[in-house]
Amino acid sequence: MADAARWKATVFVGGLAPMVTSNQVLDAFIPFGEIVEVQLPKPDSRNSTDAHRGFAYVEYEDADDAKEAIDNMDQSEFFGRILRVSQAKAPKSAEEGLGSKKAIWEQEGWLAEHAGTQENGTTNGQDQPVDDAPDPMQGLEGLDVAGPKPA
Repeated sequence: MADAARWKATVFVGGLAPMVTSNQVLDAFIPFGEIVEVQLPKPDSRNSTDAHRGFAYVEYEDADDAKEAIDNMDQSEFFGRILRVSQAKAPKSAEEGLGSKKAIWEQEGWLAEHAGTQENGTTNGQDQPVDDAPDPMQGLEGLDVAGPKPA
């Protein structure tokens, strides 16, 4: 299955109680369709006593099954907690967007998208923006002298 199609068939399940296992999540979400995989991400720290981070990803074989699970399980109670169930989002690359260690103008698509364009998207054909903006200094003649105007 293509990567984009996999994310469309995957739901995010937030608000899980610490004692919940992947088998219990599987049992709760199996009525909506065939499940490919259930992931309960572990905490990053090694000395943590938590079994998981409080959320799970449930990947279905079909995107329609994922939508059905979202419609039926969002805001439902599971082990005494209210679940937040939504469409899973594909992880962002560490090299792009906020939080990356690269300047935004050095990122691959940014310069191609923003180079030589104005707000209206016009260029002069030489990758130079068309300069039809008024001169910001126009009308300021005679203001270089401080103090009151001579009578």
